[in-house]
This record gives sequence, structure tokens and C-alpha cells, in this order.
Amino acid sequence: MLKITPERVKLVLIKREIKWQLNCAKREQRCKDMYCYVLIEAQGPKHLVKEADSDELNYDLHFWIGSQSTQDEYGTAAYKTVELDTLLDDKPVQHREVEGHESELFLSYFKSFTMMKGGADSGFRHVEPTKYEARLFHCRGDRKRVVVTQVPLNRSKLNSGDVFILDLGLQIYQWNGAECNKDEKFKAVQYIQNLKSERHGKPKNETLEEGLISNNHHFYESLPVDGEDDDDDDEEDDSGNFTPTLFRLSNDSGELTFSNEGEGEIMKSGLDSSDVFIIDTGKDCFVWIGSGASREEKQNSMAYAHKYLSGTQHPLVPVTVVKEGKETKALRAILN
Repeated sequence: MLKITPERVKLVLIKREIKWQLNCAKREQRCKDMYCYVLIEAQGPKHLVKEADSDELNYDLHFWIGSQSTQDEYGTAAYKTVELDTLLDDKPVQHREVEGHESELFLSYFKSFTMMKGGADSGFRHVEPTKYEARLFHCRGDRKRVVVTQVPLNRSKLNSGDVFILDLGLQIYQWNGAECNKDEKFKAVQYIQNLKSERHGKPKNETLEEGLISNNHHFYESLPVDGEDDDDDDEEDDSGNFTPTLFRLSNDSGELTFSNEGEGEIMKSGLDSSDVFIIDTGKDCFVWIGSGASREEKQNSMAYAHKYLSGTQHPLVPVTVVKEGKETKALRAILN
């Protein structure tokens, strides 16, 4: 039996060789975009709903998908999530998280959350400019949560609404966009101080304000100018005007079928305990497991949700798997 205490948050790394690596997660966490992770958060009885008179722990089980992770790694992370769910007696609420589109619940576990390019653990060990690989970091958010993300080293990635950090090894620049907020500035200062501390105080840092430095400043000269953009940021996203849609996953016919059950207002009375239902709101996706759902329906529910979302204009939204009778507050709000 896997033992998890309320005081510990466990982070499971699904590496390329498909092995487990279980660590106590630091509250300042760096995740690599070439990997998938599984995170288990255990809460004590005081966090349970009032009507529950029990000393049992309440679990949230997340698997995080790096933007450069492979399909095999994703599949293994999903499989291991189900495996862990079984080890914990089917008690956890499962969540799928995608890099850059994490849920507030997932981000709330960390004081600092940074997304790094690549999978090497030695990214901060080289301090000589001639040997150190330059990196550009994007700081965005507000007082509730500021996330630091490594982005391609390109001038086109800069925008006036956020703060960017250019890390050149022994020289670090903080570039404040004209419309950035004070929380992003503060987070950038903290992040730079951590970098300097890791390098024993050797790097020098400079804070730059957009519009107040010349175009031939070393900061700009260190950023390649490339018109191509390999991101999908400009792709149309329909999450703002999407009509909630209900799908049913069932094997009553002898084989799994996935069918559209309707759009618009979704009521709990429209759910059937004998099957699995997928509720897509455009901003979130919920997989509801009926109490009488078959083993085959349960095991394939996340895969069907993932496959369905991949064909929409909002493929990266958080996915939450809940059991009948243990609906989350967010799902109850939709069903009611």
C-alpha cells in the first residue's frame, strides 16, 4: 500500500526510460518540458467536507504533461495515475495538467513554479559565458500566482504586458514591459536573486525598462530576431464562447462507444450511474465516473477525454476525473 502523509506532497517523475522516481516535492519546483510528472497531494481530515465524519485522507492526483514530452511518456503517466488511484483505493480526484495551462489548484501547491526547457538537471551549473547556454524566461501572473516559464530565445517573445529575464550566465537582465504589474517585477527580482545565489553571487544583474533603453543595448543584441514563431499562442481559442457539451462513454453494446448527449445546460439528473460521462465547458473538462461504471469504462475514460480534446480548439484545458458522490465544488456548480 502506498503511504502518503498529509504533511508531504509527492512528485513522481516519469523519465524517458519509463521508471519511477519518487521525491518529496520542494515548494519551489522546476519541471522539465521533456518529461511528464505525477503529483499526489494528501490532505488531512480538517480539509474534508463538513458532512464527512472520517479520519481518512483526501487525495488530489495530478499528472503534468511537458510540452516536449513524448506520447509514450504521456501514456505512461496516465497509466501510472490510474495505478496510483487503485493503490489509494480509488479515493483520489484525478487531474490532467498541461504545461502553460495548469489549474489554480495545481499551482497552489508551490510557492514558485518554473517550467524549464529540456530534461537535464545541470542547467544552472555553468557560469562561464562562453560555456553557458543563454535562456529567456517569461514572468506572468498577478499577486495570486506568478509563473516563470522558459521560452525560445527570440526577441519576438517579448511583450509589453509582462516581465522577461535574460540569463547569460554571468550577466542577467530583467526587462520590464511597459504594462507589466508589480507582482511580476517582484517575482523576477526573487528569481534573479535565486540564480545569483546558486552561482555564489558571481553574476551581475541589471533592470531595464521598456522604452528607456536603446535598440542596440546588449540585452536586445543578445536576442536573435526571427520572424518565425513556433508557438501556438496565436491559434484561435473558442473557450470564451464554447457551449457546454455532455458526452457518454459506455460499453453496454459490448464495445466502447463515445456519444454526444447534448449541449447547453447540463443537469446531474442527465447522468447515469452505469456509465462514464465527459463534460466539456470550454475552460475545463470533467470526467464523471458513475458508481456502476465498468472497469473498461473507468480505465479508458481519461484516454477518451484526451483524444476528444485534441480535436477541439481548446485541447490543453485541465481535465478532472471524479467519482459519483465525490463531485468537486467546481463540478457541482455546473451540474446545479
